[in-house]
Amino acid sequence: MLEAQLQVGFYASSCSLAEFIVKQEVRNALSRDRGLAAGLVRMHFHDCFIRGCDGSVLIDSTPSNTAEKDSRPANNPSLRGFEVIDSAKDRLEAICKGVVSCADILAFAARDSVEITGGFGYDVPAGRRDGRISLASEVLANLPPPTFNVDQLTQNFANKGFTQDEMVTLSGAHTIGRSHCGSFNNRLYSFNSTTSQDPSLDPIYAAQLKQQCPQGSPNSNILVPMDPSSPTTTDVGYYRNIIANRGLFTSDQTLLTNTATATQVIQNAQNPFIWRSKFAAAMVKMGRIGTGNAGEIRENCRMINS
Repeated sequence: MLEAQLQVGFYASSCSLAEFIVKQEVRNALSRDRGLAAGLVRMHFHDCFIRGCDGSVLIDSTPSNTAEKDSRPANNPSLRGFEVIDSAKDRLEAICKGVVSCADILAFAARDSVEITGGFGYDVPAGRRDGRISLASEVLANLPPPTFNVDQLTQNFANKGFTQDEMVTLSGAHTIGRSHCGSFNNRLYSFNSTTSQDPSLDPIYAAQLKQQCPQGSPNSNILVPMDPSSPTTTDVGYYRNIIANRGLFTSDQTLLTNTATATQVIQNAQNPFIWRSKFAAAMVKMGRIGTGNAGEIRENCRMINS
């Protein structure tokens, strides 16, 4: 993939308030709903892993095209925070028309979400262009599902240029946010042909999850925190949960099944400062995936320019 020359302070002369305005909008949104932080971090990840960080995840579907955001179950109904990007874009268009890309707004918003919830802030190199293609059909082949094992996760991240260590580091994003029951119900009720409950799941935690997600419940909107101890704080609770066999997804708990990844889980759990700095560095690297010079500066983040 082509990589544009992104640079820190890209809008210093063309729209000096760009990052400040995005942070204001994120802060306002999180003051109303702190859970949106996880949504914005996840949206950036789901954007970058499909066609690179080009804002394609923000595009609405049309009668002739089902866009990335409507891919089920990876993005619809779980992705959220689009209105935060919209409001930041509206304010920026009012003062610097046609200057700041939607892809950059999303990258800034993800960083601000990490910082406001307790992670380390980091400089975001900017200068991304907005893509003109968004296809739901491309999502499942690129995003790792919650059922992946450690080898599948390692390969999925390697396909995007990440090391196994960076994969474990970025998995820590599950320290904030919530999940629909459907993403892990198989671990409670239909694990395999011989056992209904995943034996690697802590039995007490499994019992709690079964209360929250009753078998056969018609309510598909039930949400469970991914890190119950601190669901809105970017911390190492995620790794401590895994060590206690309380990783929510197969793709979380699987990190203990490999010697190298298990070592990293333990090191991250013991060194919050080191994990936060590694996470910030990995987010910067993720923000560089596939950022070429093609594309446009969308007027409206939800549609390509006419």
